[in-house]
Amino acid sequence: MDSPLPSRPPAEVTSLPLADMEADTAADTDATSPDPAPRTPRHDRSPSVRSRALSGAIRLGVRPFVHRVPGHAGSIRTARSTVDAASLLMRHTQRVRILPLHDPQVETGRRERPVTGEWVVTREAEEVPTDGAVLYLHGGGYVVCSPRTHRPITSRLALDTGLPVLVPRYRLAPEHPFPAPLEDAVAAYRWLLARGVPASGIVVAGDSAGGHLAAALAGEICRIGLPSPAGVVLYSPWVDLTCELSTQAQSRARDPYISAHSARRVARLAVGPAGFEDPRLALLTCPWTDTPPVLIQVGGAEVLRPEAEALAEALTAAGADCELQVWRGQMHVFQMLNRVLPEASAAMRETARFIRAVTTAAPSAAEAVA
Repeated sequence: MDSPLPSRPPAEVTSLPLADMEADTAADTDATSPDPAPRTPRHDRSPSVRSRALSGAIRLGVRPFVHRVPGHAGSIRTARSTVDAASLLMRHTQRVRILPLHDPQVETGRRERPVTGEWVVTREAEEVPTDGAVLYLHGGGYVVCSPRTHRPITSRLALDTGLPVLVPRYRLAPEHPFPAPLEDAVAAYRWLLARGVPASGIVVAGDSAGGHLAAALAGEICRIGLPSPAGVVLYSPWVDLTCELSTQAQSRARDPYISAHSARRVARLAVGPAGFEDPRLALLTCPWTDTPPVLIQVGGAEVLRPEAEALAEALTAAGADCELQVWRGQMHVFQMLNRVLPEASAAMRETARFIRAVTTAAPSAAEAVA
């Protein structure tokens, strides 16, 4: 059955819990150099001591495991269980509620894909229709992770923007290779529109493989003629699934988390027997006509940085409004650690600024389509 759409709370921005703000402030003070001039962008400052220490720990404890996981179905199932269990250690703030969603869409009379996942809403939100939402597509190489694993990001988005965040549970490879995830993402976007959420109030967002999926969704929305969302947010997007760019960057990058080798192995599972022939996979050759404003955040130390830069160039060349932020010294999807790292918290605030700027308050009723 349908889960009711929660409404936006009265305040446009909900402040962080006091404990979060204190941790954020304290972490901001442990940078190794004096505080830069106010005009220096936050993403261009030297990494904090906390950031460098955590990156070193992940490089030693996590990267070897990720690099050596075999690329077959049995190992993927083990990895899924491990990641889901580990997600319990990264607790999200208690100032949000998680509302499960399962809609088989049988009442439409059409062959619509079921929409499952969860809503992440503030405690103050009411369970009534809304005029906006964030559609968040989680990362995980198209093979692991779930809405639950990404609650540190989705809960922060809900708090900072006041918008409900819909996180669909899209199908994963190798059981369901691309374009199955894209079909599920399109179904979730249509589901929002069909329930009266205007396109001008929807922001599509995602990280890593979810960043690839969010960008592919934006292109597919244009191709099939759906109303364009208000904006797109991409965290460390995995732009080039052929991994040509990341392989070239491997010798220079100091990514503490992923490698081009592991990304290439996972990519073969993500695309399945069809390979890389589907044009919807190729973000760098997409025409990007009528693209909404895009915010891209990428860590300066990660191996996917050249891909994010290439996508920003392609979007800008096509006339799109694209803001690229390279966060100096940061790792892949560092935004996940927004309750620990000052840089991650600042990146989430930048995201909220972008979302507030692109969403509008007076959408046309014609925008809501089935």
